[in-house]
Amino acid sequence: MNTFLGFGREHIERHYRKTGQCVYLHLKRHLRQKVPGASGGALPKRRNAKLFLDLEISSDLNSDDFEYEDEAKLVIFPDHYEISLPNIEELPALVTIACDALLSAKSPYRKQEPDSWEEELQASKHAKTLVQLDNGVRIPPSGWKCSKCDLRENLWLNLSDGSVLCGKWFFDGSGGNGHAVEHYRDTGYPLAVKLGTITPDGADVYSFDEEEPVLDPHIAKHLAHFGIDMLQMQVTDNGLRDNDIKPRVSEWEVIQEAGVKLKPMYGPGYTGMKNLGNSCYLNAVMQAIFSIPEFQRAYVGNLPRIFDYSPLDPTQDFNTQMAKLGHGLLSGQYSKPPMKSELIEQVMKEEHKPQHNGISPRMFKAFISKGHPEFSSNRQQDAQEFFLHLINLVERNPVGSENPSDVFRFLVEERTQCCQSRKVRYTDRVDYIMQLPVAMEAATNKDELIAYELKRREAEAARRPLPDLVRAKIPFSACLQAFSEPSNVEDFWSSALQAKSAGVKTSRFASFPEYLVVQIKKFTFGLDWIPKKLDVSIDMPDFLDITHLRARGLQPGEEELPDIAPPIVIPDDPKDHMTNHFVESLDIDESSVMQLAEMGFPLEACRKAVYYTGNLGAEVAFNWIIAHMEEPDFAEPLVIPAFGEVSSSGAAALGAVGLDNQPPEEMVAIIISMGFQRNVAIQALKATNNNLERALEWIFSHPDPEEESDPALDTMDMENNANANILAETGSEGPRIKDGPGRYELFGFISHMGTSTMSGHYVCHLRKEGRWVIYNDLRVCASERPPKDLGYIYFYHRIPS
Repeated sequence: MNTFLGFGREHIERHYRKTGQCVYLHLKRHLRQKVPGASGGALPKRRNAKLFLDLEISSDLNSDDFEYEDEAKLVIFPDHYEISLPNIEELPALVTIACDALLSAKSPYRKQEPDSWEEELQASKHAKTLVQLDNGVRIPPSGWKCSKCDLRENLWLNLSDGSVLCGKWFFDGSGGNGHAVEHYRDTGYPLAVKLGTITPDGADVYSFDEEEPVLDPHIAKHLAHFGIDMLQMQVTDNGLRDNDIKPRVSEWEVIQEAGVKLKPMYGPGYTGMKNLGNSCYLNAVMQAIFSIPEFQRAYVGNLPRIFDYSPLDPTQDFNTQMAKLGHGLLSGQYSKPPMKSELIEQVMKEEHKPQHNGISPRMFKAFISKGHPEFSSNRQQDAQEFFLHLINLVERNPVGSENPSDVFRFLVEERTQCCQSRKVRYTDRVDYIMQLPVAMEAATNKDELIAYELKRREAEAARRPLPDLVRAKIPFSACLQAFSEPSNVEDFWSSALQAKSAGVKTSRFASFPEYLVVQIKKFTFGLDWIPKKLDVSIDMPDFLDITHLRARGLQPGEEELPDIAPPIVIPDDPKDHMTNHFVESLDIDESSVMQLAEMGFPLEACRKAVYYTGNLGAEVAFNWIIAHMEEPDFAEPLVIPAFGEVSSSGAAALGAVGLDNQPPEEMVAIIISMGFQRNVAIQALKATNNNLERALEWIFSHPDPEEESDPALDTMDMENNANANILAETGSEGPRIKDGPGRYELFGFISHMGTSTMSGHYVCHLRKEGRWVIYNDLRVCASERPPKDLGYIYFYHRIPS
């Protein structure tokens, strides 16, 4: 009753011993079977304020047979003295007021994320009396387009006359031309349903007259008037460009193993996670993360120590929240099979009552997404982007002598060659994911794809059902070959020629990680710059050998490019929009820009991130985005400051020197996130005049830097780290890597269903105890047909030599 923090039964004693706080409000919700009435039906008991807690009510239970009852009482430690509430006679007025305020308070998650909670829709006043014209209009199951502008996205079916028209235009350029609204103004027909949202469970209905989304209790009848049978409609995602009904063998059905009776799995490691509203990306990544022993030991194995040394507010501590989530997934307490008596009762009543298994990661999501404009929303996100965000947080919050994220880290050797002088330069960078391009040109069923595309276009033109989907079959060897092939370097400046020249770059593994994460680059941009997904099938191997991709370093006969920086350009006109720094930093690596844009970040922000980090790659630029995304000009176009000026975002990234020559904290954080120690990052930046690229080169050329410690910095680090008491010093310098053989075995993969990262659904498959298991939010079952060819992110474990 002092901090207003909530604790479970097993943690309340720890909090009392740690803080000495002795007054707690005990809240409990009881599930009771209703008392049968004289007619044989259930007769609910009358209780005052039976439900007063703002908690979720399970929709799985039959409300005709069961009811909830809330109970509240004060508990005084250490004697566990209990006082039932309400009790105005025995309690001081201040305590009574505090208890009443707590019991009537809304859930903190509703306060923290108001934009993610939708108000309950109301039935439209037009639904019951809606007049539908008998004009013979029949709506085909696919191939829709606006009848006024030929748009094929954001389409709405008017439920009065069957007109198919586009929706409103939105500020981000999406949406339509507003013809559906114009039609309402001309005709007065009030209700419309969004095509692509119709499922057996309902559809998205909008009332133009009431100016809000509404419920249509008669939606099945209204749709049947135009030849639409709701029960035959397949579920579609809410993508901006996905208005076609899914084919019979869609990725939704294949990935979720629909149509196959799957056996539920229970026990430790088989706990599901509730979908909080487009949070399946988080669920899938965390299931994969906590299947790795290093993460299990770091957080669940250290759970008592983490909890004992957690700050007074554990809701704001990363390691506490990770340990709590890991315990929930691995303990088995929230994944228990139903009792035999319950199964018999279900059979006798001819009903299926799902078990209340699984965990709801609300607190974890609230903390890990705090301050992030995308993850804190209720929108769908990219699982790969969230994985990197999580690894960044793990790096910044060490939990012992070893950081569990070390198992993913590896070094990439980049070989850049001047095509004219043939001289080369070798550089190393840190990475966590192997990104494989999709070699569409290597598809083995090109004839089938061409025939399907012709049939699809004919069906759309004739407004007929689309043919069965033909998915491109890509050999994995072709994707691996595309990864290893040289790529052109845009605007390459050759230090050998002292001029711009053509250059090529190849990437190889300078080290192999313990766990190899492979991302298939399925998300790309169309010619109209709209994100889209490549729907392909790739024969991913169970056993992977990438030994041939091992870096070899400078070879005999190769000559290195001179270590000469591009000339400094000083403009004649001080008002000229150029900066007084290297020409090379003016170049922008468009490939890195596109990688970041595919994650959902604004294009201009991606350009600035790549520019201000000196074209060091998408991973470094991603860290810059995380550090600057809350700035007001984050998505503004890149503007090069005039000579003598420094932009707010570029001051640190361009290496501006402060009065005390102290390296900017943002640049230090970027280097630390790559796996280097803080003192090494500071030493390298000071030695290179705060130039990020040269600082990284300095680190690799100085494997044993001088020990340097700033007491003030050490104090600041200790204050910023809530779990400083349980940290152990790591003696190694430089990036922490776990090199070894390049032979791996597949143990998990995350699949995405939908047309873009902005929509769809994620599912995780993991190999446990010799068999594959599917993790589909709360549903955890033995997998019968793991769709290994349709995955998005794959997890491989190194095979011991």
